[in-house]
Amino acid sequence: MADSILQYVDSLKEEIITLRRAFHRYPEPLFDVPHTSSKVADYLRELGLEVHTHVGKHFGMGVIGVLDSGKPGQTIVLRADMDGLPITEQRDHPFRSEREGYMHACGHDAHMAMLLGAAKALTRYRDQVAGIVKFVFQPAEESAVSSPVDGRMISGGRDMIEVGMLDDADLCFALHVWPDLPAGTVGIHRGHAMAASSHFHIAFQGLNGHHSTPHLAVDALSMATQYVTDVKYAIATELDPFETSVLCFGTLHAGSAINAIAGDSILSGTYRVLSMEMVEKIHRILENRAESIAKTYGGSYSSQFRLGTPLINHEIGVELTLEAGKIALGSERIVVLDKPSLAGEDFALYVEKIPGAFAFLGIGDPSGNRTYPLHHPQFDVNEAVLTSGSKLIVQWVQQALLHS
Repeated sequence: MADSILQYVDSLKEEIITLRRAFHRYPEPLFDVPHTSSKVADYLRELGLEVHTHVGKHFGMGVIGVLDSGKPGQTIVLRADMDGLPITEQRDHPFRSEREGYMHACGHDAHMAMLLGAAKALTRYRDQVAGIVKFVFQPAEESAVSSPVDGRMISGGRDMIEVGMLDDADLCFALHVWPDLPAGTVGIHRGHAMAASSHFHIAFQGLNGHHSTPHLAVDALSMATQYVTDVKYAIATELDPFETSVLCFGTLHAGSAINAIAGDSILSGTYRVLSMEMVEKIHRILENRAESIAKTYGGSYSSQFRLGTPLINHEIGVELTLEAGKIALGSERIVVLDKPSLAGEDFALYVEKIPGAFAFLGIGDPSGNRTYPLHHPQFDVNEAVLTSGSKLIVQWVQQALLHS
């Protein structure tokens, strides 16, 4: 079967590119993906798959296509992410973003297209598939927002997992385009692949006042700037320097007039570490410093966190990826990576729950010419590798069947 289905994927090259460009033209952020999810669902229905829409406990914007062979076997989850980013595209190609201020700057357009191509190939050869394959299209991989259900910071992965999407699953796989690897190669980590990326929002409440009477006010702007300094110092002095960690502030908003003391301020940022112990340790630092500063100034504070999870591949997922990559692409194109990325990825929540693996598909220029990084306004995908990604996804399923 392997040669036939892989050759069929090659025949889908133009269709997969067309899909990627259609997604690229209309990026949608976080959970606000009605156009994208509808297009995905329509395509899956055309394949004759069982399709579930509005999947998710909190926001309900996920899409799942189910290929049920009717034969006993494992249930395999294959995931692609759907959301774009609030970045203005600076490339001028015919399929550039039609939504000003938004673009697919992280390759999620390619992820969707590759998974749909794999879905078409596996559906075409469904008589040679056993068990169940779930094609999962997830919103809000890029960040988390406050849930309308309980106020927690929720990403798309958590939204879908909490509705039971993985309860009957045995294995899971996902693929991400990666500019740091040569085009057409596949990278896989044994163990740690990506960091636990935690998001935080800290708000200080003071008391507005006039600059002529600062003693009658409580300066929330000063609380925020003091907080930045204190947290940075704490990270530098209270953590083991041999433990990988990075914390950066991203936003700070305070005040509305040049001659008035700000009564409120809010700042946000992320921190990235490789263990849950470090996630909790930095969480405590952030809370303790906010509480101390608010008390010192005579104000108050509130906080909101999305605590991250490190993405750690399972041994069985890695071995299946190595086998699948060698068959689908050739052993010379498979690279075992040593250093984990400090970028975050909520596929970590999948492999925290069931065995699986997360792999990287190279899109870098083999000649060494500059390739723009993820989240850059000139980021682009080397479309020649899209069929390579679809082949790997198809072969993941084939290897899993052999090991079931």
